[in-house]
Amino acid sequence: MLSKFITPGDKIDLCAVYKSSAAKADEKKRTYYSSVHDILSSDTLEITMPIEKNKLILLPVECEYNLLFYGESGLYECTARITDRYKSDNVYILAMELTSNLKKYQRREYYRYSCSLDMVSRHLEEEEIWAVENKMPYALTQGLPLKKNVIVDISGGGMRFLSKHKYEPESLLYLGFYLPWGEVQKRYEVVGKVLSSRELEKREGTWEHRVEYYGMEKETREEIIRFIFEEERKSRRKEKFV
Repeated sequence: MLSKFITPGDKIDLCAVYKSSAAKADEKKRTYYSSVHDILSSDTLEITMPIEKNKLILLPVECEYNLLFYGESGLYECTARITDRYKSDNVYILAMELTSNLKKYQRREYYRYSCSLDMVSRHLEEEEIWAVENKMPYALTQGLPLKKNVIVDISGGGMRFLSKHKYEPESLLYLGFYLPWGEVQKRYEVVGKVLSSRELEKREGTWEHRVEYYGMEKETREEIIRFIFEEERKSRRKEKFV
């Protein structure tokens, strides 16, 4: 079953399964990054130990994790338990045993793709806000002053970007950016709602904003998702040949 969809070298995200509600929220959300080392059977595999800041993360034996695999044919998920830790041919290994069936990952729009893309933004005008909130046909006003930003991750549901200015949470913004499709750069103009904004501790004067798309057409969302997974496939192919 595993070898049909997953191959050595595929990337994995791991997130601990907590049975108790007493676990801290940040612990529940913490994600570790690994890759498939070898597939041993239909329900056992070896993965590389996660590394953070050049240090091995010794995840405890017998703990259970949600695994998200970036397979050649798409995303797959399951839960698995760590059964052993060891070193093999200078590679630090976690032995995993599946505790659920492998299944296709359905929530594609929530997968975030790390990137560095230029973007421009501005607050929506009052008439634009009225049209968007009332789901009326509208055209974004052209020629207004725009601020420069950098998108650092993007998904089918929203994005995170850095800027030298602060937008308040709940603000509705015009967001303009290009996505590369082969040799063509396609422009996207979308509306986003600010979920949060914070000044970076080690970069005074730089603000991180998290935004969700607002009133986005299904076709546009699907294009962004398709772009993300095409870029991920390219990255995985490159890594396998390095």
